[in-house]
Amino acid sequence: MQHWFFHFVVVSLALNALMALVWPTGLWSLVVVGPLILMGLHDWWQTEHSIRRNFPLFARGRWCMEALRPYVRQYFIESDTDATPISRMFRSIVYQRAKDTLDSVPYGTRVDTYRDGYEWIGHSIAAIDAEAVDQDMRVAVGGADCRHPYRASILNVSAMSFGALSGNAILALNRGAREGGFAHNTGEGGISPYHLEHGGDLVWQIGTGYFGCRRADGGFCAETFREAASHASVRMIELKLSQGAKPGHGGILPAEKNTAEIALSRGVEPGIEVRSPAAHSAFATPREMMHFIARLRELADGKPVGFKLAIGHRVEFLALCKAMLETGILPDFITVDGGEGGTGAAPLEFANSLGMPLREAVAFVDDCLTGFDLRQEIRVIAAGKVFTGFHIVKNLALGADMCNSARGMMLALGCVHSLTCHSNRCPTGVTTQDPRLYRGLVVSDKAPRVAQYHAKTLHAAAEIIGAAGLRHSRELRRHHLFRRINQQAVCQYDQIFPRLPPGSLLGDQVPARFQRDLAQASADHFWRLG
Repeated sequence: MQHWFFHFVVVSLALNALMALVWPTGLWSLVVVGPLILMGLHDWWQTEHSIRRNFPLFARGRWCMEALRPYVRQYFIESDTDATPISRMFRSIVYQRAKDTLDSVPYGTRVDTYRDGYEWIGHSIAAIDAEAVDQDMRVAVGGADCRHPYRASILNVSAMSFGALSGNAILALNRGAREGGFAHNTGEGGISPYHLEHGGDLVWQIGTGYFGCRRADGGFCAETFREAASHASVRMIELKLSQGAKPGHGGILPAEKNTAEIALSRGVEPGIEVRSPAAHSAFATPREMMHFIARLRELADGKPVGFKLAIGHRVEFLALCKAMLETGILPDFITVDGGEGGTGAAPLEFANSLGMPLREAVAFVDDCLTGFDLRQEIRVIAAGKVFTGFHIVKNLALGADMCNSARGMMLALGCVHSLTCHSNRCPTGVTTQDPRLYRGLVVSDKAPRVAQYHAKTLHAAAEIIGAAGLRHSRELRRHHLFRRINQQAVCQYDQIFPRLPPGSLLGDQVPARFQRDLAQASADHFWRLG
């Protein structure tokens, strides 16, 4: 153990002495050996790390290997399909489409089509050429109380704040959204000058910290909200209840990323860690939440207002639906974030073990709205690991009207999956506030890549829709999709997620799988265990 190090010291000093006798300038080797000996002596005396105390100097090799491991694995070891959180297969397709390079693959499928859980869409003998499919595939967002409905693309930029992303990343995303004709969600960090510079359509997200419309005490400020919502670029307002990567946990902006510029956009003090509360202070019950949505819509001069959540307790979403019925106030859209959603910083337990996965969540929300006969008035947006045309098609078939993508858009910006988003050391300048790093992200180069990725992914979705014999994304249904349950059974999605008939949660014949939750749901309170 320690004797290895001392053997190294004795042998090194002896060799240096011998070299000095034979070759007087040989003592210069102590310039290298000397610091190593001092480092080893420090390891031997320190008390913080056991392994370094027991194996002076040599134990430092462990830290070197730990530091290099992610990069060695990513570039030399991992296969195209087994990496997490995003496989190389999906990273590659985003890069290829963003750069407008060849995105076809040789030699057949890359996945095991006989594994449990494999999914596919059924094609039609009467397939339709992609050119005959509606290439626009937009969805109108805005109910009866909305005075300025918005025609949204079926793929948009998911919520990522200025602060989580660099100013150059925001500029590139917004310019790409303008060039490609799709929407850019601001994230909960408020509307910054970078969001407005290029005039791309914005979905302004309001989180529990009310950044951009915040009083000094952290509460909601109606006047600053009205002023910000009046920007022509702001096309929709999204009230964030929770996010899939850390539901029930407020957002975190590390102090080193809270620059004076970011603090100004958020209405907070610079240089301090900023944590969003876990829950909203502007309302305390589902009924109060609906009235708050109505207030936001009025303050925004009738622009579409919706909310975003990850599904936790099913009874709470049913309580929201009851509140919609009882108040007559409906959101214009609902963004469903899956438990697999991404973020720059989250506790491991929250990222891995909280929140309903996206497929189950989208089907559940669609069923609830249909069962309460509200579905025609409300658009559903799916968010969570959306990278390809098939991901879009799958979510739309389950019940969504459109999709949001965050990590896909980050990859289009040049993200290399280094998994350093939380450290302010992002090597590509996407998730850092260090000017030495974000200068490498050139907006004029990356913005067209974002637009290109969006366009080619939508074209891929159109090709899949045409192959299924359909002409528009709104024609997709659950029975179009299949999943291998095990080696003996394959089911269609409508067998796995049987859809509720319209109005079936309003009468006395409530389906058995909803009876218990529906009985506990109330517009007067959010459900609590105990």
